[in-house]
Amino acid sequence: MPHITIEHSANVGVHHDIAALVGAVHAAALEHALAPSDGLRTRAVGRDHYRVADGHPDHAFIAITVRIGPGRDAAAKSSFLETVLNAAEACIAAEGGPLAVAWSAELTEIDEMFRINRNHVRTRIQAGPVAQAEVDSQDQR
Repeated sequence: MPHITIEHSANVGVHHDIAALVGAVHAAALEHALAPSDGLRTRAVGRDHYRVADGHPDHAFIAITVRIGPGRDAAAKSSFLETVLNAAEACIAAEGGPLAVAWSAELTEIDEMFRINRNHVRTRIQAGPVAQAEVDSQDQR
């Protein structure tokens, strides 16, 4: 945990590298103390059907949603959200382009009573590189 979803209007993908955006946000989240590496998941989803403001084709949106487990204080949550949003904006700004982007970022806590988590990635990481090498060799057969 956390889970980060970057929702964007389709025109963002026309002018910007979405994989680079996901990478920048994921890297920033990893650098922040809130995010354990084995639980972090970052993904992007484009929206083909959208309208921003007056509908001009150069208007775009990027909405970042962060979902985390409970127990962090308000300062940590605010800092994490700011870090993620800053990384996303910096990535898009660095690429330039014609779009005026409406940004939003929101963080919500998941109610642990209504969540099931089975993280096999954590088990693999804890097993270390020997276990990964064994899996890789089996995949090549």
